[in-house]
Amino acid sequence: MVDDHERDMVEEQADNSHDTAAASDFSSVKFDSRGLVPCVVQEWTTGEVLMLAYMNEESLRKTLETGTTWFFSRSRDELWNKGGTSGHFQKVRELRFDCDGDTLLAIVEQTGAACHTGDFTCFDGRWLSSPAGEQPPFLARREG
Repeated sequence: MVDDHERDMVEEQADNSHDTAAASDFSSVKFDSRGLVPCVVQEWTTGEVLMLAYMNEESLRKTLETGTTWFFSRSRDELWNKGGTSGHFQKVRELRFDCDGDTLLAIVEQTGAACHTGDFTCFDGRWLSSPAGEQPPFLARREG
């Protein structure tokens, strides 16, 4: 169970605190059997979901230390800094964990495209069901 103190600690760390002692306590985060935890990335100004990636303990630590997102690539079996190649960095404004501790939420200021395809999000134009003709307000603002 997550208490208010632990939640406050994670939020303070996401504010670019360089307190490595606090940053190394991930007891509230439940990593899977491979040592990974999914991280949903959301845009600070619009609330739009940008992408989903995985973090291990090292990438979580680097994210907290640097203030930009670091992930673990399951296909390449290595750490990667979002924007390290493209320049499309994600400045972390808040880093949260969910009620079960098994999913992270990084709320970021996105520079450029979040998706490797060049789309702003990894979910742009990809539908499992047909759009109903309406758009969420954040999409109307972005496209308008």
